Amino acid sequence: MRVYVPATLAMLAQLVADGSLRPVSGTAFAVTPALRESYAHGDDDELAEVALGEAALASLRLLGGLDLESAGQGLPLRRAVLVAEVAEATARPDLDAGVVRLAGPVAMADVVAAYVDTAAAEPAVLAAVGAIDAADLGDEDAELTVGDAQDHDLAWYATQELPFLLDLL
Repeated sequence: MRVYVPATLAMLAQLVADGSLRPVSGTAFAVTPALRESYAHGDDDELAEVALGEAALASLRLLGGLDLESAGQGLPLRRAVLVAEVAEATARPDLDAGVVRLAGPVAMADVVAAYVDTAAAEPAVLAAVGAIDAADLGDEDAELTVGDAQDHDLAWYATQELPFLLDLL
């Protein structure tokens, strides 16, 4: 099953260094039957974009949980999403239509690609990190701030490019 794992740049660095990554709480996103049912129209590519977007939003939440003074070990504040093929994932429709729980860590060999914000997104991501909790509680201004970050497209990187990406940051 193809899954979209929310991450931070520090988590990507751990993946590159250790060869595997354990997603926070085993949580990832995928095109699940429940996600398919919640959309009247949409092919697999469009639904994959939805799952990717949900993982990017979850990445913002991960960034929001960091101590920004020591966040990311000197890495910039950017959203990151890993795309991986895994053998086992359990749907969690009680959490949301596209949420899955992974049985174990994601190995580098299972990673298909990564999506990472560009430098241009950093100011919007920083603002969204400060607003994500208020947005979750329904604050309209905070929702717009988070939406500004979500409007930035994530750049695609092949798995073999990840060490070079991290070196260049």
